[in-house]
Amino acid sequence: MAAAPRFTLRTVVLDCPDAHVLADFYGRLLGWPVTESEPGWVLMRCPDGGTGLSFQSEAAYVPPAWPEQPGAQQKMLHLDIRVEDLDAAVAHAVTVGARPAAFQPQEDVRVLFDPAGHPFCLFEDGSSTSG
Repeated sequence: MAAAPRFTLRTVVLDCPDAHVLADFYGRLLGWPVTESEPGWVLMRCPDGGTGLSFQSEAAYVPPAWPEQPGAQQKMLHLDIRVEDLDAAVAHAVTVGARPAAFQPQEDVRVLFDPAGHPFCLFEDGSSTSG
């Protein structure tokens, strides 16, 4: 049997109403620079390397419901973001445009929504995420 080809995950792409608005939010949240930009599409990468984030404008974008609700647009993925200080990270995220979810399923994890309505989780080392 032939060896499997090598795969490297480079970027997670988030659909949204305006790629540049969402990239600006995540740039301020994470401190990452934009590395490529076109009309309707933006790429950013962590200066330390690793998987990047991309944002793609979609005219028919519908934000997901969270927690999930029957018949509503379901989330397809969410970002888990490790932080050093959960309270300070939540405060920063809110300052740059996130909003906390009303339902918080775990004491040591905070679920927030980005400006396009994607849920994301902030957690400290030792937490288990399942948002």
